[in-house]
Amino acid sequence: MKPSRSWLVLCAVHGVASMLLWWARPGAIDTLTWHAHDWLQQPWTLWTSAWVHMNTPHLIGNQLALGALAAFAWVIRPSLACTWAWLLAWPLMQGSLLLWPQIGYAVGLSGLLHAGAMVLAMQLIQKRIPVPMARRWGGLLALGLLVKLALEQGWSNPVVWDPGNEMSVVQAAHLAGTLWGLVLGLMLGWLPRDRAIAPAPSLPAH
Repeated sequence: MKPSRSWLVLCAVHGVASMLLWWARPGAIDTLTWHAHDWLQQPWTLWTSAWVHMNTPHLIGNQLALGALAAFAWVIRPSLACTWAWLLAWPLMQGSLLLWPQIGYAVGLSGLLHAGAMVLAMQLIQKRIPVPMARRWGGLLALGLLVKLALEQGWSNPVVWDPGNEMSVVQAAHLAGTLWGLVLGLMLGWLPRDRAIAPAPSLPAH
């Protein structure tokens, strides 16, 4: 698959939108926040809620993680198909939170970042991104995500209180994002690889 700048563009959109919404009025923020009980009346929140953050540490932490993901993508140059997979994981991750009745609302980029990281990990493991030691880097990235999920146990602890940042953390979003990244990243492996165009044979000299 051919490298594309689309992943970096999407990272920029996430970063800029998150900063702009940080300065939005509370009424506008509530309209853009995903709530489990009325999201069908506000379906756009499946996307916009990722850009809403609870406080300054929440915003800064996710912006730093987004910057790390963008820097990694700058090095490995994922394809346009990877970007499409990440885009598809966006609403699927948010909608999956309905599986946990304890979650009334969810905001922030963290679940989406988990999805993006796992998409890249699966593509590296399958050698769909042509970089040296692709499987090793993909395996390390996937292992790091899985260890984090095992420590959080988001399936049984979907929401926990973070006293340091004085906010609830929706760990189920990390789990859902990683799982959708895994599924969609693997599905990209079904796409045909780009074939290199062989150079035309040279004519014999006379």
